Amino acid sequence: MDSVYTAPLEIRFSQCDHSGRLGLDHACSLCMDLAGTHAALLGCGVAQLARQGRWWVAVKTLLRMERRPALGQLCQASTWPEPPGRVSSCRDYLLQSGDEVLLRARTEWAVLDGAGRLQAARELYAPDLRFSRERALDRPFRRFPGTFPDPPFADYRVRSTDIDLAGHMNNAAYVRMLLGLFSTAELDARPLRELELHYRAAAYEGETLLLRRRDGAEGLELEAAKPTGEPVLLARLQHEA
Repeated sequence: MDSVYTAPLEIRFSQCDHSGRLGLDHACSLCMDLAGTHAALLGCGVAQLARQGRWWVAVKTLLRMERRPALGQLCQASTWPEPPGRVSSCRDYLLQSGDEVLLRARTEWAVLDGAGRLQAARELYAPDLRFSRERALDRPFRRFPGTFPDPPFADYRVRSTDIDLAGHMNNAAYVRMLLGLFSTAELDARPLRELELHYRAAAYEGETLLLRRRDGAEGLELEAAKPTGEPVLLARLQHEA
């Protein structure tokens, strides 16, 4: 089995934002879809793990838009898993138009059993699978030092439309929540180029998330936390220069 999965892709109406280009939330959904399709081909897809009482859980996402593709643009999408560690497993993504790279992304995943215990990611893949050593991005995930001392500047109530098949807030729904903090005029004036998301806990329908912000050395940093103070999401947003 090939460790790299590649498929043609056309940017459709449902994937575009107000600018007529691929939206960042849809880009995250695209990566999840690619990962799900390839994992199933490798024998460790969502349905296959569910029959064993195990689940993939996203830990971190790093996504960089080199140039957002426009409506109707024909692209080629690729994804591949990195050699898994003892617990977590990372996966890379590229979206290209000819030789031009449009999107680069990397996700870190863990596997939990029904009791929420970590499972060994390396056991999911066939022993003879030859992993690619290529990386879509040239930098690792960055840490979020310290706390967010300022009071919340906004809140968000988790809606039924945010919930995925696992019963909690979908990864792409967090991106839609963050994008909703900006007006279309602000997004046009200062387009977002890079997102880094660290998922800390699950959010459920009806819960309210309190949003705090601070200016970090690498861009705007945000925290979404429950009223108890438990962090749910840490995010870093970088605008185009």
